Amino acid sequence: MLIFGGPIYTVDTTQTKVEAVAIKDSIILFAGNLADAEVYKDESTKLLDLKGKTMTPGLIEGHGHFMGLGYNELNLDLINTASYQQIVDAVAEKAKTAVPGEWILGRGWHQSKWDKMPDNLVNGFQTHDLLSEVSPDNPVYLRHASGHAGFANAKAMEIAGLSVLAKEGIDKFQVEGGEVMRDALGRPTGIFNERAQTLITKHIPETTPEREAKAFELAIAACQRNGITGFHDAGIGKETIALYENMKASNKMNVRMYAMLTGWDEDLLMEWYEKGPMVDPDNRLTIRSVKLNCDGALGSRGAWLLEEYSDRPGHFGHETLPMPFVKETALNGLRNGFQVCAHAIGDRANKEILDRYEFAFNELPDLTSDHRFRIEHAQHLHPDDIPRFAELGVIPAMQAVHLSSDRPWAIDRLGEKRIKDGAYMWQTLLKSGVPIVNGTDVPVEPLNPIASLYASFTRKTLKGLPEEGYEPEERMTRGQALQSYTLDAAYGAFEENIKGSITAGKLADFTIYDQDLMTVPEEKFLETQVMMTIYDGEIVYAKNTD
Repeated sequence: MLIFGGPIYTVDTTQTKVEAVAIKDSIILFAGNLADAEVYKDESTKLLDLKGKTMTPGLIEGHGHFMGLGYNELNLDLINTASYQQIVDAVAEKAKTAVPGEWILGRGWHQSKWDKMPDNLVNGFQTHDLLSEVSPDNPVYLRHASGHAGFANAKAMEIAGLSVLAKEGIDKFQVEGGEVMRDALGRPTGIFNERAQTLITKHIPETTPEREAKAFELAIAACQRNGITGFHDAGIGKETIALYENMKASNKMNVRMYAMLTGWDEDLLMEWYEKGPMVDPDNRLTIRSVKLNCDGALGSRGAWLLEEYSDRPGHFGHETLPMPFVKETALNGLRNGFQVCAHAIGDRANKEILDRYEFAFNELPDLTSDHRFRIEHAQHLHPDDIPRFAELGVIPAMQAVHLSSDRPWAIDRLGEKRIKDGAYMWQTLLKSGVPIVNGTDVPVEPLNPIASLYASFTRKTLKGLPEEGYEPEERMTRGQALQSYTLDAAYGAFEENIKGSITAGKLADFTIYDQDLMTVPEEKFLETQVMMTIYDGEIVYAKNTD
């Protein structure tokens, strides 16, 4: 195939923009001038004229939850709900067609994004009463957008053995690394924070193989619609690994999957330490990293902070994984060739993880030459810890779109000083010498990379506010933003030699847009559409323009 006829941004410093790209099978043969590309053309060459459209390397989702993306399309998607009443209405509608006893599941609500709050609040969250009224015969569990809290109705709590009518023994509500929110009378409100979610989720029936396959297919289609050719799946277990292996064997793994083993399953980790990383020669399914969940989210006040929450005095968030286990995993990762990727949003969590990483690096210096350990989110940092990323060679995987969604209310959680000194510190981190891996954390946010790229270089909400951007000195340039979604994301997965830039010898994965990402006016950037996705040298998605 010979591709030409529009701006082609390579993310290759030797030639940042070219006129033409020639590929054969799944490999880039040439990138450069159109005249020089003609030598690769013969009677069997397919010509792809961009007709003024723009092409970049295939985009890489640097931190997401692949099956969560698929299930979001099967379950109630609450990401656009703007009030508690809208959630209640959505569940009421679903309950009309649900069989009594059938679980109603969903995800995406976020109380800090609602237009108005309900009258009855406990710790800033709604209570279950209205939800329970519309779904008396169906257990309901709705995950918070962050995934770090959930909302259950009375039926779900009844199944879990948690009475909502009378005060229970205090021990029923004690969960290490989590919180069951209760009202003044001691009754559970329906909000389960962090690890307390397991009190409910362990009662939800397991999914079926047919439903899993459908969710997988929906996730692949969503990636292709959004120009995503690579996906860093942030934490999967044994069943999902088996599913992915089956899908690859069936030639359905049509995204380059970089999967992290979930740190919740110690037996799984020991099994993989023994057999070692799986680096796929077909570049479709690679497993060489471990995901640790070390604190909660800022929205649910679960992020682990050094100082108390500004809007909840005396509360510091949650350490959701013991730090000795983080240290042990860092040592095991180095010994067995596994990258460690630790979720940390609050400044305390980031500091504690950097401390454990540093201990492991000092303990095993001969094994640290190219560890590429990561911190996922790195959202709020103490100023003293910002330079430690570069000093230790730790990669921050930061989802820029979180700023667009969270920054308007994050200041309530942290206060102005902590926000300005240490939150969403993209440019400071880049200048210190570390790459940033971008993404969306889908299904926490929609998969749309255009929104995250926009947030990266504007630091505005998706409504374009504030006019000057939040802490504008920390903006990325457009070039840095594109690199964070391509070459730097590839680097974060040890794959910069095979993808991430349009360079001869690399894989032929490309994303094509209707607007020039580098020159389109800022106010029109969010209108950009993905027109085509090329994966492994094949057109896997083309937008219907009829």
